Amino acid sequence: MTLLRHISFFSLILIAFTKSTFAQNNQLRAYTLEDGLPQSQVYDIIQDEMGYLWLGTQGGGLCRFNGEEFEIWNETDGLQSNYIHALHSANDSLFIGTKGGLSIKTKNKFTNLEGPRINKIYRIKNKTYLATNIGIYRYDRKLGLKKINLNAKINTSIINDIAFDGKLYWIATNKGLWKLNKIQNKATIMERHSAHDFTAAIYHKNKIFAAAVDQGILILNTNSKSYGNYWVSKPLRVTNASVHNDSELWFATDNEGIRIIDANTHKQKRTINRRNGLSISHIRKSIVDRQSNIWIATSGGGFYKYFQNNFIHYDQDTGLKGNRVYAVHQTKDGIWASNSEVGLVKIDSLGIHHIPQDDRLSEVKIKTITEDLNGNIWAGTDGKGILFKKTKLVDSIVIDSSKIQDSQEEYIVRTDTIKKVVYENHIIDKDNGIPSEWIRTLHIDKNKIWAASYSSGIFRFKYDSIRNRITQLKKFERRNGIKDLQIRYMKQDSLGKIWYATQNGHLGYIYKDRVTHLGNVLNQKTAISTLLFHKNKLFIGTAGRGIWWSELEGKNITVKKLKGRKRPYSDNIYQMIFDDQDNLWVGSERGVDKIELNQSNDIVDIFHFGRNDGFLGIETHLNAVTKDKDGNLWFGAIYGLTKYEPTETTKVTVKPRLFFEDVEVAYQSVDSINLNSWTNSPKVLKLKPHQTELSFSYKTIDLDHPNDIEYRFRLNNSEWSPWSSESKQNLAGLAYGAHSFTAQSRNYRWEESDNASFNFFIDSPIYEKTWFQLSVLAGILLVLGGYALTYIRRVKRKNKEERERLQMQNHLLSLEQKALRLQMNPHFIFNALNGIKAMGTSNPQRMNTTINTFATLLRETLDNSRKDYITLDQEIQTLKHYIEIEQLMANKPFTYAIDIDSDLDPEEILIPPMLIQPFVENAVRHGILKGIRDGELKIQFHTTEEFLHCTVIDNGQGIFQSQKIKTNTDHQSMALTVTRERLEFISGKDSLNIEEIMTNGNTVAGTQIAFKIPLQTDY
Repeated sequence: MTLLRHISFFSLILIAFTKSTFAQNNQLRAYTLEDGLPQSQVYDIIQDEMGYLWLGTQGGGLCRFNGEEFEIWNETDGLQSNYIHALHSANDSLFIGTKGGLSIKTKNKFTNLEGPRINKIYRIKNKTYLATNIGIYRYDRKLGLKKINLNAKINTSIINDIAFDGKLYWIATNKGLWKLNKIQNKATIMERHSAHDFTAAIYHKNKIFAAAVDQGILILNTNSKSYGNYWVSKPLRVTNASVHNDSELWFATDNEGIRIIDANTHKQKRTINRRNGLSISHIRKSIVDRQSNIWIATSGGGFYKYFQNNFIHYDQDTGLKGNRVYAVHQTKDGIWASNSEVGLVKIDSLGIHHIPQDDRLSEVKIKTITEDLNGNIWAGTDGKGILFKKTKLVDSIVIDSSKIQDSQEEYIVRTDTIKKVVYENHIIDKDNGIPSEWIRTLHIDKNKIWAASYSSGIFRFKYDSIRNRITQLKKFERRNGIKDLQIRYMKQDSLGKIWYATQNGHLGYIYKDRVTHLGNVLNQKTAISTLLFHKNKLFIGTAGRGIWWSELEGKNITVKKLKGRKRPYSDNIYQMIFDDQDNLWVGSERGVDKIELNQSNDIVDIFHFGRNDGFLGIETHLNAVTKDKDGNLWFGAIYGLTKYEPTETTKVTVKPRLFFEDVEVAYQSVDSINLNSWTNSPKVLKLKPHQTELSFSYKTIDLDHPNDIEYRFRLNNSEWSPWSSESKQNLAGLAYGAHSFTAQSRNYRWEESDNASFNFFIDSPIYEKTWFQLSVLAGILLVLGGYALTYIRRVKRKNKEERERLQMQNHLLSLEQKALRLQMNPHFIFNALNGIKAMGTSNPQRMNTTINTFATLLRETLDNSRKDYITLDQEIQTLKHYIEIEQLMANKPFTYAIDIDSDLDPEEILIPPMLIQPFVENAVRHGILKGIRDGELKIQFHTTEEFLHCTVIDNGQGIFQSQKIKTNTDHQSMALTVTRERLEFISGKDSLNIEEIMTNGNTVAGTQIAFKIPLQTDY
């Protein structure tokens, strides 16, 4: 074998590996009993309108899958049989073909119809046909299952499949392939096209593809005069035929997995079998969901999700020693990985190479890997120090011997020499002088090795592999300035600074052998798991607090939380790396996130990749991430090693669709309506007045990201609720009247669904109805009106009686006042006549004057006594005449004065007649005439806005002294009493004030009488 042949051989290996690697992009994700599947034999799988996957099993009953969880129904729930062969979804019902007939599931209620075993269920032209073991049946809602009599051979055949080309029906049976124009008793075209045992048939692009068990695939052209009779020899033993990707025919077999045939060329494109990851070769069916994933149902291996992506996964089944990958590092010639506790593996263009583990490191975890400038491998372990794998190239001789027959029968031996890489292992531990054997991180800076330990700080050294000893050991511990020795990670920046992060959230760096400990830069006690430098920025990944970042300018750093419109799927950051497109990739316990950042380091978008997206490793390991020379990313996780190959094409997300799953009224489901037809329709659910408690359950199914759907809702035109994962809302105490409940969902890409609305109306009780309220109001108004009318009549009658009584009382009072005035007049006349009589003999001239004045006074008094009110001017004139008579008749002289202080004219002010005269008479006769001083009489009037005030002042002996000496028969007392009563009637109590005027020597200087009456005018 020549060197050229060696090169050719390795080239073939490289090509084979490349093809194998490319094939791994089409990944299979298995769902088995461990995931919750009730039975590993899945005979049918469909997707309903909402997006749920329904699976019919053999013995495990029916189950529904939302991408994460299974919900199971079996015979104990009302299902006819746990052995299911066919499924079909229509409207809000699920048709289930079992070995004992048909079950129809509507919500959580099963309707069972006994019959033969049902193999397939079809809905053609709004009619439901059942392919059974003894002919074709039709389901009718009223008649139930009804067998269709076609001919004796079809009626007794096992019907495996039915295909409809728009005109004719193609029936695949165990006794041949039949074509019919109608599936009914009067079918006119009834012909057997081929007599083989047909198990599947499908119509695609004017062609019928019918699978015969031992003959292959029969292809018939339906749009030509002759159907033709073209056979494809493989596949055989087909159980189901499906069309995927528009031009691929997927034939499921019971012994060879799936064979994929090009629908146009009829050539085989590829196969999916155990070599691709299937655990079993008996396949029952494959379907494509709305998100372009292909689901494969198997008999004995559960079911699989088959999808193409940018991830290539390596695990124990594909060449690794074990599944756990603790450390990953890119070297010059490949990827090195720490594989479980069984050593290292190397992946290069030739495949996966198992690196023999040193016996001294048996069952030891290797947590960090790096490479020096000479291509030597350095690995840090848990408790066993540092593994140094020195690389050597040695000659390897390849011998090719062949026997050449000639005359002498000699053997000719050809040899070639090739270079072979071998590794010389060195263990550097405490015996060599390193401070700690628990190594967290290793870093090579030129010819110096930096090691961060778990709890002993950081140390630096050089290693002499020939003498097996370390030199120039430098320790960085607490006394050197590292205040927290629990190191979690170590990384060198572009300036040569060695940065370290600790378990307690401390950060610092070593530069020129000097430690700068920055302390707890996050101001919170949280572990810093990883550090990353990119474009003069520091990124900090924490255990539970997300990602932080800082500009690397100056001595101090200011950290800020990485924020944006979206958040990473987890705050537990295990890995960070930038790809060649400047996207930040973050590994956590939930998979990996690709984060797009803008120039301000704000999160623009986040793409999450979990198990359903091809990242089968699930939980990533601390710092087990690297990027190879081609820009591919490598992630170490607990379930293997995953490679990401960037491409321009990405899977297009599908706009989410939201459906109402259930509406409950007073905790009872509304089973009488089809919620899908009521959604976003003018239909209104009528509710009774007491039905004010409703619950709405709604759902969006995303088989790729089932746990990343968020919902919001609103009632009527209120504000939207916040986004949350809650998909059920309970509404209690709703008001009467019309309502509309609206919900909306969004997927992991924050694409929002269309609104889904449901209308309902809560009827108001009779006492809330308008007509009832108006009737009650009218009745109340009638009663109140009748009562008010009666009351008004009664009040009017009482008022009339009261008015008549008051009128009579007023009349009597008027007569009484007039009588009182007449009582005063005779007394005054008597006194005046006696005075005139006395003047007759002594002074006739004075008598004549007195008689004239008296006559005038008498005429005024008689005129005024007939009036209720006179003017103040008339009252003053009468008072003047009276006082002048008293002056003429008096035995001692006295003077008088009448003063008016008012803005009103005296002729405008009204006053009751003879109201002031009794007080004047009392002041003259009992005050001035009986006093020892020259008499003075003052009468004063003044007005306010409401009252007329009158004051009568004399300088006589005083009213109280006069009352002591006058006789009880004095008529003047009666006059004062009557006048006081008049004032109280006019102005109320306490309107009259009588007091004696006192001097400084406490002697009586006269009397003052003051009173007020309401001010009245003649306008």
